[in-house]
Amino acid sequence: MATINIRRDVKDSYYRYKMPKLMSKIEGKGNGIKTVIPNMSDIARSLCRPPAYPTKYFGCELGAQVKCEAKADRYIVNGSHDADKLQTLLDGFIDKYVLCASCKNPETDLIIQKDQTIIRDCKACGQRTNVEMRHKLTTFILKNPPETGKKGRKRDVAGASAGAGAAGLGSDDAELEEAGSDDELTRRIVAEAADLPSAQDVNDDDDWAVDDMSAEAIRARQEQLTSRLQNKLIIAGDDDDEGIEGAGTSKYDEFGDYLTAHPDAAPSEIRAQAETLQVWGKHRAIEVLVQALFTTDVLAQLAKYQKLLLAFGNTDKHQRSILGGLERLIGVKYRDELLSKTTSIFLTVYNLDLVEEATFDKWAAKPSKKYVDRETSKLLRTKAEPFIQWLKEADEESEEDSDEE
Repeated sequence: MATINIRRDVKDSYYRYKMPKLMSKIEGKGNGIKTVIPNMSDIARSLCRPPAYPTKYFGCELGAQVKCEAKADRYIVNGSHDADKLQTLLDGFIDKYVLCASCKNPETDLIIQKDQTIIRDCKACGQRTNVEMRHKLTTFILKNPPETGKKGRKRDVAGASAGAGAAGLGSDDAELEEAGSDDELTRRIVAEAADLPSAQDVNDDDDWAVDDMSAEAIRARQEQLTSRLQNKLIIAGDDDDEGIEGAGTSKYDEFGDYLTAHPDAAPSEIRAQAETLQVWGKHRAIEVLVQALFTTDVLAQLAKYQKLLLAFGNTDKHQRSILGGLERLIGVKYRDELLSKTTSIFLTVYNLDLVEEATFDKWAAKPSKKYVDRETSKLLRTKAEPFIQWLKEADEESEEDSDEE
């Protein structure tokens, strides 16, 4: 499904905090008309909030009855409401109950205090900011606390379903039946996730407020997903001097656009463009370069751009960025063509001194979801095992030779 920035006022395409674009489906007629939100659980998981919370918020804002069926993963708002309208209301929920009031970062937990007030505990800046207690949703939250809502609980479960059953909920303070959580997430929000879409990805302009769920339509969306994923750049470098906002992150987008539009650019031209955009020397720019410029002819391209890659920088971060870009290239963009050549590609990278043995060891030690999904990450490390084993044996032989001398 299409992903958008959790903060829609941030236009940066590399903003790390993403969520699925809200979908709505109108069902019924006359007095029985209702709006189903089929991906509410996915949205709530991205926000680290129970899906009943934003659903109840919609009911409070619209003065409409809502229905939360956690076991059936079905969240309903009575009446006819288009996706754009609900998305705008969701922005209000995010501002009030997700974003830190201090740093505007969505990486927060809701904690219920002993005095029955609710605070947002920010894991990014450490600030604790109060939630406006006059809204009707706060009463519902107090009666249906999230898994992380009890003071002192570790942040190990997110997106828990706070409500269940088929009981209708309206603009009054009706309660939901309590239900446990089946969804366990890591501490970081996805984006990482987000970053990568987990199922289907469509154009942001697509209208999901329709009920075309035919096999042909679903198949078309799946094919569209494959094309979008293959061409999507993932920038997952550490947030050091580049930063996420206000420090030139959008420059990487421009750099990627330039490389895509100039596939035959000379190394000197690429360097000039990187310097113009002020991304020269940045390890995140290498991630962009590998993903946007390299193709199935990656072995020849590695040799062609060797000096350029080394000139960008040869620290551990730069080397890990090369490997990250290659993960994306081999595991997603040209999977069918390059997966079987993983060992040859890594051997070439090593022989060209682009990545040192120590960096390969760190990379091989643990699968990561920075650039690809965990299953693909594991698969790449399995494919690279002959090369990693060869490195270890070569190192052992070198140590034996040294001992003999």
